[in-house]
Amino acid sequence: MEEMAMVLKDQDLNQLVYNALSFGTAVMLGAFVYFLTQIKSVAKQYQSGVAVSAVVVGIAGYHYYRIWSGWAEGSVNEGYRYADWLITVPLLVIELLIVLGVTADKRKKLMTTLVPATVLMIGLGYPGETSTSDSTKWTFWILSMIPFLYILWTLNGELKAAGSRETGAVASSIKNATSVLLVTWLFYPIVYLFPVIFDPTDGIEATRQVGYTIADVTAKALYGVMILNIAKARSGDSH
Repeated sequence: MEEMAMVLKDQDLNQLVYNALSFGTAVMLGAFVYFLTQIKSVAKQYQSGVAVSAVVVGIAGYHYYRIWSGWAEGSVNEGYRYADWLITVPLLVIELLIVLGVTADKRKKLMTTLVPATVLMIGLGYPGETSTSDSTKWTFWILSMIPFLYILWTLNGELKAAGSRETGAVASSIKNATSVLLVTWLFYPIVYLFPVIFDPTDGIEATRQVGYTIADVTAKALYGVMILNIAKARSGDSH
């Protein structure tokens, strides 16, 4: 994996990114412990969904620690972020399908298309992320957006279908999860293009790092809470 020097000239911006990465590490590791304590609080058929949430933030916590440590030394390896996404994004899809109550047969069918699509999306995004060429970034952004839009369209459809089947706390929890999914996932392709849209200054690099961190915390830790709420509501515990 290619390591890129990311020392910012503006020390305030450097400190901002350092603090954001520290915050991301703490949230992910804290969420990991929390989700472990909550596995037994839901019905047996949904416990694996909560366990997957714990795995997701645990893996993210490790990678954020590595990114944070690298930044403190004056560099960042973007490979850590993409290695994290390559593992955790398929798991995010799986945990959602579990708690939505999708039948085993349908879940298996969806996973055979969604999981490869997530791998393709992340794999296509990496060359553009690490390239210094705007045309290369645009090319791989467009290519990665194809599986990205397919995944988002499919998951949104499953969330809406599940929401229409439910009432009360379950429907409310699914609606909240839908909002988090759509808003957060749409944030990633925008942040990806920051170096292309804006002049590559210290401020843009800092914004990109902080933007990805906010998106990750929301898409993994907060989303995990949404998943837990759905599981609890389905288990007859809306607390």
